[in-house]
Amino acid sequence: MILNTGARTDTVQYYSEWLLNRFAEGYVLTRNPLFPNKVTRYELSPDKIDLVMFCSKNYAPILPRLKEITDKYRTYFHYTITAYGKDVEPNVPDIDTSIQTLIKLASIVGKERIAWRYDPVLLTEKYTVEKHFETFEYMAKRLAPFIDRCIFSFVEMYKKLQRNMPELIPLTEEDKLKLAERLGEIAGRYGIHIQTCGTNGDYTKYGIHASGCATLEILGKANSCEFKELKHKGLREGCHCIESRDVGAYDTCPNGCRYCYANNDMAKVKENYKRHNPKSPLLIGEVLPTDTVIQGNQKSFIISSASQVSIFDVHNK
Repeated sequence: MILNTGARTDTVQYYSEWLLNRFAEGYVLTRNPLFPNKVTRYELSPDKIDLVMFCSKNYAPILPRLKEITDKYRTYFHYTITAYGKDVEPNVPDIDTSIQTLIKLASIVGKERIAWRYDPVLLTEKYTVEKHFETFEYMAKRLAPFIDRCIFSFVEMYKKLQRNMPELIPLTEEDKLKLAERLGEIAGRYGIHIQTCGTNGDYTKYGIHASGCATLEILGKANSCEFKELKHKGLREGCHCIESRDVGAYDTCPNGCRYCYANNDMAKVKENYKRHNPKSPLLIGEVLPTDTVIQGNQKSFIISSASQVSIFDVHNK
């Protein structure tokens, strides 16, 4: 099973102590977002987890203790650093701070396990096409020696986003082509493998690879292991990643990014954050008498049945 720690919330930035406690105790509980009284239990022993996948905008809180996870599990890290400031991402560190944190992360886990996410790409009067070119090149130059690849996506104009960011300028096909061409050119100049996320658009002529930012091929290569050849179902329409199980919850991320799909109400986010208990098996709240707890299906994608630790030992000899 692929364990995802960051699709629904920035667990690393705000709930690191809880996450480390769950690995120490060997299991985690998650609420079904559609049926809140249904709770799923996942075992977190290394023989039950093929790989732990992270996605965050600030790894600083977990860095001092990250080896508690990386010494026992295969891992892969998505680090989102965009062109936006506090007006769009209120509680995210600035670009230079984020770059320094990514470099520290690379010193612990190695560049082959880190993907830089430059997404979503959106336009406003402040964040113009030219602004993206300028910022992307600044980041690419500094990050190239420390990342496995760069992943970007174009913002999706769903209703909630239009409500939260009325200043958004809709991306035209001409805008997308212009952005893809230049981002591809910059990435190529710095030797960065660049690809799209969640789109079926073809930008290969600009040196941009197809979607699929968490495939078994990528994860296996990064961890020197071999996965089965399986169909990648994805997390949503247009996604070409391998299926994973998320330990997070919606409406729990204090980052406050205005384009976020996982938060519907910041007032609810603040309320949920107050209900967080680092010692609870659930991210938010406790198990209730009305809850039904079931054991989750944890099928393995690994070809070898050897333990993770032994695989690492063999690789490091």
